Amino acid sequence: MTTPSGNSIPTVAVWDDSSLADPHRDADKAGKVRDMFAAIAHRYDLNNRVHSFGRDQAWRRFAVRQAGVRDGDLVLDVACGTGDLTQAFAKTGAGAVVGIDFTRAMLDLATAKRARLPARECGRITYMEGDATDLPVADASVNVVSIAFGLRNVADPARAVAEFARVLKPCGRLVILEFARPRNALVRAVNGWYSGWLMPRTATLIAGDRSGAYRYLPRSVGTFMTGDQLCGLIRGCGLREVTATALTLGVCACYRAVKPA
Repeated sequence: MTTPSGNSIPTVAVWDDSSLADPHRDADKAGKVRDMFAAIAHRYDLNNRVHSFGRDQAWRRFAVRQAGVRDGDLVLDVACGTGDLTQAFAKTGAGAVVGIDFTRAMLDLATAKRARLPARECGRITYMEGDATDLPVADASVNVVSIAFGLRNVADPARAVAEFARVLKPCGRLVILEFARPRNALVRAVNGWYSGWLMPRTATLIAGDRSGAYRYLPRSVGTFMTGDQLCGLIRGCGLREVTATALTLGVCACYRAVKPA
């Protein structure tokens, strides 16, 4: 099976029990993530809305506010997927918003969605293929870098954050949205059952997925670095004013940092 752009969509499992023990240690993580997102792209937005109870859009709006976009700013939205956060940035005073992703099927959908936007917002958005660990962007050239629910899918998160710091202008802002493990024990237990047992089954049915994507997603959260570790990584890449804000009882977190002047 292929996408309209000619990319093949996996019809067999990408993730199995052995690779899901700790997907972040899988030697072929990048390739598997690309294949997985190609497989679920056509139902990605629907599953996001259904399984976050619509909160995913509110989280993105919060991230946009945290970015503090100024008139004329250049925004780089990394791992942009189908473009929801990219489009949210296009509603601000940004001069241009560039969405980068390494899964062509996702960019195809983002491009189709862009065409339905008002002309002013549509004209601000550009999409391109690219890797978060090797951004095709000049040093100190963008005002805002964002990544929503994508950092844990990167083969080398530390290298990606270093790239974010490299391309930011002095006083530029980094905003990261990522799933988190709630601190409250009861919330953590309920969220663990929901995201680890119920969601993988219902999301797989909705997407008609055979890649194992919705088994991977909760495992990728549970085995990813903690919020404190992520804040430490951001500081280690030279960014300052690092904050982490828990959203929706701690199931999601928004991280913000600033590149020194």
